[in-house]
Amino acid sequence: MKRMQDPSMIEIRRIVTQVEDIHHEFGPPAAVPLRRGAIAVVLANPFAGRYVADIVPMMDALQPVGVDMAERLRAALDVPAERIESYGKGAIVGAAGELEHGALWHVPGGYAMRALLGWKEERKGQPGNGLAIVPSTKKVGPPGATLDVPMTHINASYVRSHFDAIEVRVPGAPRADELVYILAMSTGARVHARVGGLKAADIAAWDGQR
Repeated sequence: MKRMQDPSMIEIRRIVTQVEDIHHEFGPPAAVPLRRGAIAVVLANPFAGRYVADIVPMMDALQPVGVDMAERLRAALDVPAERIESYGKGAIVGAAGELEHGALWHVPGGYAMRALLGWKEERKGQPGNGLAIVPSTKKVGPPGATLDVPMTHINASYVRSHFDAIEVRVPGAPRADELVYILAMSTGARVHARVGGLKAADIAAWDGQR
């Protein structure tokens, strides 16, 4: 039975976005700089300071937040969805919460980015993107805590050139009774990636054989 979303559980305090262009890593400038970014939403933790057995309603309520954040991040990157090649997600839980509150972000955050990139097209027998699992990390931390958010290729998480991470920090957040949920995307491989393995050019979102 489908649960009803409870938007009253969502109380957003801040949304922070960061975008960077990487031209080189002590080598020749890349022909096209790598652009990557992250978006973080700071919101109240309705379960702070107490144990609640059924926390799934919060996960359902976060679905529109994930959709909104995914589109905000794509817009901040200023590229079409077709240019996104890697993604990741994460959560920082304030000290009055528990790690499981960060896990509530797995579905709303991950599926929002995959939907933006077109993974549902594959279900229709058409080429799709965002077919690979979205990597994730989470921790409990104080205000200003940093999180290294892992990133991998959107269609094959074992594409070695796209193994990466982006450091995210929101000054003054999360407070003890808050949560920080994060999405991250980038437009390509690490600059100067050259350690072999499967290449992005060697895969297809759908080739009829998978």
